[in-house]
Amino acid sequence: MRKIHTGFTLIELVVVITILGILAAFAIPRFANLDQQARISAISSLAGTLHSASALAHAQYLASGTAPSTVTMEGVTVSLANGYPDATGIQNAVQDTTGFTPTVSGSSVTFTKAGGSSAATCSIQYTAASAAGAAPVFTGPTTSGC
Repeated sequence: MRKIHTGFTLIELVVVITILGILAAFAIPRFANLDQQARISAISSLAGTLHSASALAHAQYLASGTAPSTVTMEGVTVSLANGYPDATGIQNAVQDTTGFTPTVSGSSVTFTKAGGSSAATCSIQYTAASAAGAAPVFTGPTTSGC
């Protein structure tokens, strides 16, 4: 009478471990780069948000017809300079800047994304309109340090 053996042979286990090792060698580098791609996507989407918020505030400014110094967007007061949000007004217009650190310097504000190799090179800068009829200046997004 023969005994029935259950389980795996040593050869089968070695083959499975080898296959898992090969798969891991290809998969790990792909997953390791996802955090950098996420930071780049986040700073790029904030750039689009800043453009949209600025344009919406300017549209409300134009629609009012009285050249106000502030507009209200979704219940939040947005201060204006030359018809566009100023440095603090753009932060109010965007409302949610979770994950970004805003730094105001004069008429501009720089939003930096933490977690990269250099926060200073993972940012976007908004500079308020400098004169009537001029548009705000967007510098970036800079993603080299994300």
